[in-house]
Amino acid sequence: MSDTTSLLSLFLSSFLAATLLPGGSEAVLIGVLNGYPETLWFALLLATVGNTLGGLTSFGMGWLLPQTQQLKHVEKLRRYGTPALLLAWAPLIGDALCLAAGWLRLNPWQAALFMALGKFARYWVIAMVIV
Repeated sequence: MSDTTSLLSLFLSSFLAATLLPGGSEAVLIGVLNGYPETLWFALLLATVGNTLGGLTSFGMGWLLPQTQQLKHVEKLRRYGTPALLLAWAPLIGDALCLAAGWLRLNPWQAALFMALGKFARYWVIAMVIV
C-alpha cells in the first residue's frame, strides 16, 4: 500500500469512527506511522480533520432532531458548553456529546474548535507513544 493510499484510509477511518458508526482509527494511525513515519504531521492533520468532520456530522444530525422536551442529562451539557466537546474523542460518550451539542444548538464554530483540539490531542498522544 502506498503512503497516499494509507493516508486516505486514515482519513476515511477517522471520519467514520467519529460518526455513530462503530469503528476505530487508532490502529490505522499506528499502521500509517509504522509504515511511513515521515508522514507524522500530515497523518495527524488528516486524522484530526477526518475525525472532526465525523463529529460534526453527528453534531449536524443532532441539530436536525426536533426540539421536544428537555432531557436532564443533555441539559448538563448546556451548562458546560462547547468546551465539553474536548471529550468528543472519548469512546462511547464522544458521539453522544456531539449529537447532544447539535441538538442543543451550541455554537458550531466553537464546537468544531473544541472537537478538533481534543481529537488532535488524542492522536498526538498515540503518535508520541509509537514514534
